Amino acid sequence: MNSYIVSPSPHIRSGRTTRRIMLDVIIALCPALIASIVIFGWRALLVAAVCVGSCILIEYLCRLVMKKEQTIGDLSAVVTGLLLAMNLPASVPLWVAMIGCFFAIAVVKQLFGGIGQNFANPAIAARVLLLMSFSGYMTNFSTPQSYLGVDTVASATPLVQLANGGDVPTLLQMFLGVKASCAVGEVSAAALLLGGIYLVIRRVIKPITPLVFIATVFLLSGALGMDPVKQILSGGLMLGAIFMATDYTTSPSTNWGKVVFALGCGLITVLIRKYGSYPEGVSYAILLMNILTPQLDKLFVHKPLGGKKVEKHA
Repeated sequence: MNSYIVSPSPHIRSGRTTRRIMLDVIIALCPALIASIVIFGWRALLVAAVCVGSCILIEYLCRLVMKKEQTIGDLSAVVTGLLLAMNLPASVPLWVAMIGCFFAIAVVKQLFGGIGQNFANPAIAARVLLLMSFSGYMTNFSTPQSYLGVDTVASATPLVQLANGGDVPTLLQMFLGVKASCAVGEVSAAALLLGGIYLVIRRVIKPITPLVFIATVFLLSGALGMDPVKQILSGGLMLGAIFMATDYTTSPSTNWGKVVFALGCGLITVLIRKYGSYPEGVSYAILLMNILTPQLDKLFVHKPLGGKKVEKHA
């Protein structure tokens, strides 16, 4: 008589590796990186190179000091460096960027055990640290280069202009990225969407989190009397929703958990933008929801099928 044997998951194994996933994320970030270089010039490329190089070196040294197996080959340090660079102004001093890299890799990632063990997205945590510690450098917006045909002398970021009731760029300029920005990677919604579509096609991320996050910001912004389209095209919403709120380690694993996570991110983002003293709230929103991820996983945990009940003896 044939018998069925129930064993612990995973029951289906895939050839997809961490390195392959990270490589897909790097490819997806390339349009935004290219757009930032075109819009802000060579300084954006320099910041990205310094961040990537610093993250790789710091991870190598951390693993060496801790006498653990080297993990720089999985490309996760490269992704962290690129994401952090995307969250920094093109004009940021390089030593400030390197401090952010150290905090992201040594403290947030390696101190908690390495990839898969960190409680928060390293790039997000590093950006929040730098915002609190070096707010002058981090809020020093960069303007597009003059050959793009826009005002490169006196123009605040669209979020600041929206908060102050000033004139903002056209929707087309905001979509393409021809606008001032406090972070080079958040400037072009078109480039970020292109990368997001690539990740969905490659099945690296599910569209649940980005769609719910963006939709929540859109609907709540409209309900509070803010321009919803300009709100989703401004600041770091696209970058955060597509590339950082979807981090495997720091976001819920279940679909309903992802929905609640994204709703929380959208709610906190809009409340900070509307009532906070700082015009942007995406980084803080994702960081706060990262902390709640373990609770969301417990709340929406899948019920195991075929498991055997274990008797507890006094």
